[in-house]
Amino acid sequence: MRKTSVYIETIGCQMNVADTERAASRLRIAGYELVGDSESADVVLFNTCSVRARAEQKVFNRIGEVRKSSRHGKQIVGVTGCVAQLEGGAIFDHAPGVSLVVGTRATDRLPKIIERIRRGERRILDLGERDEDEVWDISPAERHSPHVAFVPIIEGCNKFCTYCIVPYSRGRERSRGASEITSEVQRLLRSGFKEVHLIGQNVNSYRPKTETGLEGFDGATPFSRLLRAVAATGIPRIKFTTSFPRDFHHDIVAAIDEHENLCDWVHLPVQSGSDHILHLMRRGHKASNYMHRVEAIKNARRKISMTTDIVVGFPGETEKDFEATIELVKQCQYDSIFIFKYSERKGTPAAALSGKISDSEKTARFQALNEVQRGIQNEIYASYLGKTVSVLVEAISTRSTEDMTGHTTCNKVVNFGEGADLMGQIVHVKVTAAKQHSLYGALV
Repeated sequence: MRKTSVYIETIGCQMNVADTERAASRLRIAGYELVGDSESADVVLFNTCSVRARAEQKVFNRIGEVRKSSRHGKQIVGVTGCVAQLEGGAIFDHAPGVSLVVGTRATDRLPKIIERIRRGERRILDLGERDEDEVWDISPAERHSPHVAFVPIIEGCNKFCTYCIVPYSRGRERSRGASEITSEVQRLLRSGFKEVHLIGQNVNSYRPKTETGLEGFDGATPFSRLLRAVAATGIPRIKFTTSFPRDFHHDIVAAIDEHENLCDWVHLPVQSGSDHILHLMRRGHKASNYMHRVEAIKNARRKISMTTDIVVGFPGETEKDFEATIELVKQCQYDSIFIFKYSERKGTPAAALSGKISDSEKTARFQALNEVQRGIQNEIYASYLGKTVSVLVEAISTRSTEDMTGHTTCNKVVNFGEGADLMGQIVHVKVTAAKQHSLYGALV
């Protein structure tokens, strides 16, 4: 008997990728076949992102495309993830071809939900909480990479920044147990993985219900204790993202200094350099508080690369506010930044703020900030010329089939010639060229 085939298309962040991996694991265990394209699938699922309006609209565009090309309307189409959690049953009205809407905490129930649709139910909506006995294990076969794994440690967010939809789509913070996390990392190590990313909306807000798994590990916060516990597993590389400035304790830097396998990279979103805008955003910190964290990172024994997120064109942002952001970027000397033009999200407090910035002004500020960062970034990348860096070989380069590509411990992309037989290995590469967003070199 032919298995029912399922295609999952993921739109969004690392948490969405991890959710897709988890859903795929459950579906395969339940007897479904996972396929790589929507046209051949019996079931098409869209795992969605709601952080920006463009990502949300992309989902409905893709649903329309799939329905037009589907086999006489016999395909089951479903929406999961953040858009599902936020929009709920309204999705059925907006996209009549959708049969199931499953929220961010109902992933494990997907096999049963799909089976109910196959048996004749027309529409199913599940926005409920996770089951108490849920297990977070993911099959290595469903990981996005055979070498690098995402390991969620905390889900949800309690910050309620005025521009952000995440607390509404992901719910309140819930931390996994430390022993569960370290056990997952140990399994990944035994399966040949070389790198894990501890992920969550705010990883340094990590607060497990019990001490189990943290015994014997010192630290000023549960997160810094968890870092030391994960480092003790012996996995070669550990990265973490995203950090919230208000919860970023100096002891995190101390842990990185103590353990070589805690990678020398911190992503610390500042969002704005203006205290006025930070207040309107309800970030809970001032630029001076943020700079204290930066100073601790810059004073580490190891050189730690820094990246950040910045929003331009937030309601009420004056030219003076924007100049404060430019000045902060110059002070911090980020290795890279992700710049976003403010996107209004229905249901967030910021949507009601006055002082809207025009699209043309947002674009101008985006370009001005990008130009400043380009100069900083060019100097930082050029400083690697002639140096030897450690690279995890992850794939064949998308730009040249003759080159391999991977990441350094400081999360920089490095391309280099030859080495196809070294896939999944950690190698040393001497940097011979620096580009805008990557480095190029030769195997040592």
